Amino acid sequence: MADSKPWTIDDAALGEQRHAPATLRNRDAIVAVLRDILPDQGIVLEIASGTGEHAVYFGRTFPNLTFQPSDPDPACCESIAAWTKREAVSNILPPKQLDAQAAEWDVENAAAILCINMVHISPWESSIGLMEKAGRLLNPGAPFYLYGPYLRDGVETAPGNLAFERSLKSRNLRWGLRDVADMDALAARNGFARESLVEMPANNISLVYRKTT
Repeated sequence: MADSKPWTIDDAALGEQRHAPATLRNRDAIVAVLRDILPDQGIVLEIASGTGEHAVYFGRTFPNLTFQPSDPDPACCESIAAWTKREAVSNILPPKQLDAQAAEWDVENAAAILCINMVHISPWESSIGLMEKAGRLLNPGAPFYLYGPYLRDGVETAPGNLAFERSLKSRNLRWGLRDVADMDALAARNGFARESLVEMPANNISLVYRKTT
């Protein structure tokens, strides 16, 4: 599960480089899904990149792709740049300061979009903005990947996720775990169809959508 501030500051990087412990726990499971859905080439846009650790790991794992990390938080963009420099990964573009709720994104094209652990730590309007702009940016057949904890009809929610939901609501009433059915409906309104749902570690799931129109 994610946290609203799931990172620590690396003093050796003078406060710019941040570390999210969850990245080390989930990155290989995420890569296993991405291997089956990412295109062979093109730009992969990551929304809400956070510390940047996923971006550098994905860049190293998929050297034929170019990754465009982004985050609305300037401090996160600094961390992304610091990790990219430290790891010397050449197929990662400079981070962009993008907000899911912004009217437009400063991105010309993308062959795929990734969004990890953002949906539950943001208002529902952020998910709406994410889907709307992804629907405008991606071409038919392109993948749109979401990762995090979600609710599902007919599936008992893990106690840890219920506790996490209460924690999120205690910090911001507009945050919270979203229902997969609501994500599917939002996706359909923006030209996507869900291709798969993959069970992931720590009661998280991967949602894979494809642009259909």
